[in-house]
Amino acid sequence: MLMFGLLIFLCVLLLVKHLRDVLTNNMPPGPFPLPLIGNVLNIGFTDPLGSFQRRYGDVSTLYLGNNPCILLTGYESFKEAFVEQADIFTDRPYFPIIDKLSKGKGLIFSSGHMWHQQRRFALAALKYFGVGKKTLENSILQECRFLCDSIQAERGLPFNPQHLVTDAVANIICGLVFGHRFEYDDHKFHLIQEYLDDVFQLPISNWGRLYNQFPTLMSMLPGKHQTAFASMSKLKPFLQEEIIKHKEERDPSNPRDYIDCYLDEIEKCKDSEAEFTEENLIYCVVDLFGAGTETTSNTLRWALLFMVKYPEVQEKVQSEIDQVIGQTRQPLMDDRTNLPYTYAVLHEIHDTTVGGRLISKGVMVLPLLKSILQDKNENSTPYEFNPAHFLDENGKFLKKDSFIPFSIGKRLYPGEQLARMELFLFFTSLMQCFTFLPLEGRTLSLKGTIGVSSGPEPFQIRAVPQ
Repeated sequence: MLMFGLLIFLCVLLLVKHLRDVLTNNMPPGPFPLPLIGNVLNIGFTDPLGSFQRRYGDVSTLYLGNNPCILLTGYESFKEAFVEQADIFTDRPYFPIIDKLSKGKGLIFSSGHMWHQQRRFALAALKYFGVGKKTLENSILQECRFLCDSIQAERGLPFNPQHLVTDAVANIICGLVFGHRFEYDDHKFHLIQEYLDDVFQLPISNWGRLYNQFPTLMSMLPGKHQTAFASMSKLKPFLQEEIIKHKEERDPSNPRDYIDCYLDEIEKCKDSEAEFTEENLIYCVVDLFGAGTETTSNTLRWALLFMVKYPEVQEKVQSEIDQVIGQTRQPLMDDRTNLPYTYAVLHEIHDTTVGGRLISKGVMVLPLLKSILQDKNENSTPYEFNPAHFLDENGKFLKKDSFIPFSIGKRLYPGEQLARMELFLFFTSLMQCFTFLPLEGRTLSLKGTIGVSSGPEPFQIRAVPQ
């Protein structure tokens, strides 16, 4: 009885301490956290972040275990944090799952001086190899032809566009990083994509959340987290093989790709804290592939799905392309200004997918881009597919400051220009060459998957040549 009473006393003491800590920490509003597990019961398992959208205002608090996390769900609070106070909000929080996957290295999850130097180098390298320039546009147009030829080979029969679209987008990154592309039927190419998908889906998955809460226990249990760890281990030998090949063949006076430039930087850089090492090169390449492939390929798959669901929009896009470009040449980036409706549709596809509060140093801040892109204050019908959101009264393209699918501030995706170029050229080329149709008697779902970027659930369509 004495031990039981002592246990009850300790539990009450811990509960009182927990209540005092929560009630006196001056955090933004949010659901009351339970001891040890925080708000885990408030987070939906089918849409973990969506369950918090707009419920407690633009700035709210979510507890991950005992650790508070500030959620930003409005454009003004987002801009205030990541633009007006950019230097304060650049570091990444510590998560056991991230430490296990990347050791805090690379481009996405690193922080501090190392991150600044790695990002600076990545931006310079991407610019050197043509991001935002005509040379890269030509490479993307070549890949557009390969993609259209592969879809043509489906002969109008039902097919799932996921692998073809992902292959095409991934090949653009391959050209920048490795200096060469892969054939769409290359087994190694598909294995790399499979491993990358395992790695990048884990942090946002339920398995990743469990690992962050109980890393020691989860490291001993089977599950998808173990699959992702194994996939990361399988990725490394392939990338090391590419690095060795580059070291043997490279000409320092004529770098061919990102790896060549990075190897030059390893030799030249005297700043040891910048961590230009072959190990960090591997994590940087993984991040470039993950960030440069998943979001763009998911957006293109959404584009095809929306065109099938809204045939009147597809028809209007094709009519505009026929009038401006015709069928005798490929689309060019210069065509954007003359294709306002097509450009508005592409932006709408993106869209549908610190507020006077004191935020203590070291507290994690999490921006929810989805809620910002679907803000009812910015769009008249935020939950409907409506290209008019990006057109003025004269039918001209309307640029919006709140349209930030690649984030803003110092954590802006370094390949933003590349992604914009890819999306426009791939989408316009596909609309120029094909009419996409549903399977007879089938209803396509607009439900998204859970991931770093949400893609549509697997679907089949038909592509009929124009």
